[in-house]
Amino acid sequence: MKILISEDDSVSRLLLSATLKKLGHDVVETKDGKEAWEAFQKEYFPVLISDWMMPEMDGLELLQMIRAEKREKYTYILLLTVLEGKESYLEGMKAGTDDFITKPFDEEQLAARLSVAERILSLQTEVKQLQRLLPICSYCKKIRDDRNYWEQVEEYIGQRTGTVFSHGVCPDCYEKFIKPQLKQLESKK
Repeated sequence: MKILISEDDSVSRLLLSATLKKLGHDVVETKDGKEAWEAFQKEYFPVLISDWMMPEMDGLELLQMIRAEKREKYTYILLLTVLEGKESYLEGMKAGTDDFITKPFDEEQLAARLSVAERILSLQTEVKQLQRLLPICSYCKKIRDDRNYWEQVEEYIGQRTGTVFSHGVCPDCYEKFIKPQLKQLESKK
């Protein structure tokens, strides 16, 4: 998994990066929130591990900016901190963190938290795929909405997008349906 690290302490950053690589992850290192934000703008990272307290831009500011973007693909955020207590925990959760790792981190605990991150990211991908599915009748082409009501495709799309449909006949249907009907009418004359 590709992981973005935002850690201002060079020794902590080096140790975290080496541990993540040992666990089989691709790592991009940044030294503060501002640098991490710039990296985040350039590419997608499934996981961000950020220190809470950093110069330039701290971890909370960084994750608030990431959450405000509301990207299609979710980034799981682990906040790395020495801060403890209910208030810190609630502040971090309110800002949008998914989990915490206390400094100094434990390799096994980090690996376990990354396993959880992978499961959640995988489940989110499945949910997004399911949300894009539209149950449609094979015969009449009505679509079933989330209230289990079947409605015409045009109504369903029109209600959700404001699209107005005009109807016509495609060349294939003209040949298959209209042309035979015209021939039948001409033969009755």
